[in-house]
Amino acid sequence: MSGNTTWKLSAFAPKPVVQAALIAHDEVDDWDYDLVIAGREVAEDRPDDWVLEGWFPRKPGKAEKAALAGLFAGKAPPITVEQLPDEDWVTLSQQGVEPIRAGRFHVHTPEYPADPQAIDFIIPASQAFGTGQHRTTAGCLEMLGHMKDSGMIARNIADIGTGTGLLGFAALRLWPRALCTLTDIDPVCVPVVEENAATNGIALGSGAGEAIMVVADGMDDPLIRVRGPYDLLIANILAGPLVELAPDFARAVSPGGSLLLAGLLAGEQEAAVKRAMKLAGFRMAARLQRGDWAILWLRRRRAR
Repeated sequence: MSGNTTWKLSAFAPKPVVQAALIAHDEVDDWDYDLVIAGREVAEDRPDDWVLEGWFPRKPGKAEKAALAGLFAGKAPPITVEQLPDEDWVTLSQQGVEPIRAGRFHVHTPEYPADPQAIDFIIPASQAFGTGQHRTTAGCLEMLGHMKDSGMIARNIADIGTGTGLLGFAALRLWPRALCTLTDIDPVCVPVVEENAATNGIALGSGAGEAIMVVADGMDDPLIRVRGPYDLLIANILAGPLVELAPDFARAVSPGGSLLLAGLLAGEQEAAVKRAMKLAGFRMAARLQRGDWAILWLRRRRAR
């Protein structure tokens, strides 16, 4: 969306109402994915007041407003529309963010100093998601640390929907001799990942201790398949795609291998993802909850 005018739609409602709308969005098969939506609390001191936001690359008409309104059960709250500045809204949303400490990791933009006591990453505000600020990303960083502490060994890693590359980079810091495959559906992530790799000293390539970037929709790429099976697969995306990808994950993860999932709300979304993963042959290993978001570590069952 960089360099183009973006329009934002907003609908303010109580937290359960917005969360129910997010779940309804996951179940819409013919959603126009030019209309990107997200839900959040209005302010830290108002945790029960949420807003459902949608971003659209053109001035939204009746169809876009109706699509957003249709996610609400019963009468939808009023929907406001505003034109944003001619700048990338993802970058704007990430500028000026405070550094975070997630387990053994410290993530910050270039304006802030490194933390010598932590595994440090510089992730600038960019055109891709994954600066570490969102609770799902931070929760995944924490869970990766728990995996390492448990004695888990990863020799072949995949990060599906990598965004900035942060989670794949973090896994490589913990298991520095592993192969690492980074994927995202959005081509804009390629230069972002390359820049972040150079900034953070991550080698790009196909060998041990290196990361290779692939543009792919989910697991649909021959390179992803040929580089498997993976003993650690990370997917911080959305609940709907996670459910759909469960059989693909089962084929891609080695027996006994680990699956780290995030991007799902605790409650109905979490339950749906757990059901899909259980049917695909995964069992729960550990769970974190950060705010309203669940982070799941699952392991693929070994053949008997």
